[in-house]
Amino acid sequence: MNNWRQRQQGGGTITTSNDFPREEKEHNVYLLPGTLDHYQEQLTRMLEAEQYGEAKRLLQFLLQTRGEQRNYEEWESLLAWLEAAFPDTGDREEEDPDEEELRQAALSGGDQDESYVQQVLYIMKNHPMLDQQLLALERAAHLRSPEVDDSILGWLEEEKLHPVVQYKALQCLKRRGVAGTVRLERLGERVELEIERTPLALEDYPVPVRRIVERVEGVAETADPTLPHFARELWKECLQYLYGSSAYERMLSEEEAAVDSHAAALHLTLLLAVYGSADEDEIRHTYGITGELRFRYEQACRSLRQITDLQEGYGER
Repeated sequence: MNNWRQRQQGGGTITTSNDFPREEKEHNVYLLPGTLDHYQEQLTRMLEAEQYGEAKRLLQFLLQTRGEQRNYEEWESLLAWLEAAFPDTGDREEEDPDEEELRQAALSGGDQDESYVQQVLYIMKNHPMLDQQLLALERAAHLRSPEVDDSILGWLEEEKLHPVVQYKALQCLKRRGVAGTVRLERLGERVELEIERTPLALEDYPVPVRRIVERVEGVAETADPTLPHFARELWKECLQYLYGSSAYERMLSEEEAAVDSHAAALHLTLLLAVYGSADEDEIRHTYGITGELRFRYEQACRSLRQITDLQEGYGER
């Protein structure tokens, strides 16, 4: 799940600059919501494929259309970053970097010259799109340069980063064999985490954390056989935000009451994400949320709502 809702990923070829309206007509173009969504999707695909020249041309076109001011601010910021980071891609129709080649170079132990290492680290630290930062961290896990560990550690401790970027950076360091503690601000709290204890998969989390989602899966499958899959994906996403926080520490209790209260909160969040509505009274009844459990349940709900607020605050970056 991306932002707790599945998004329709359209197929087809990425739009090229030849598909954009000609320049003499651009100032009269008003983008309807559906058209805007189409271009935003194309832009995302171009950036994911590292087709930076095409992305710049699309942004230049979009900036000459008419629409909401907030969109222009995002496009101007992204275009300025692309111009600074990739100044030589503006006029090229081809020869955009091939994402698969770059990935294979990192994973297969191919040539990793200094310029490649610096490109990965620069994208990791500066790219305005969250997905690209995460992809750079995936690559960084396989870089052989000795400067990578210190670069990631310093960036992680000194910069205010998206919680998921923090979590993926911790995973990257663990995969690189780094050990020791790292101190950072996470969800408004100062925490100290042991890098080698960072979970790489759901199976690596403590038993109580896994029992929460297993409890939800067991209840949800009776209503909709597709829900257990979404519950697991949602929980993995939640954990990327909550890991290391006081909210996460509360999950670690072996008490059945802790499992039930968090499972009920997760089930409520799941139904809201998938269907847009939920019968909270029924959920509380199903999980036995009465009396003293009500406080734990509401505390868990607040933690999950905090993730929603963070996602909305960062948007698509």
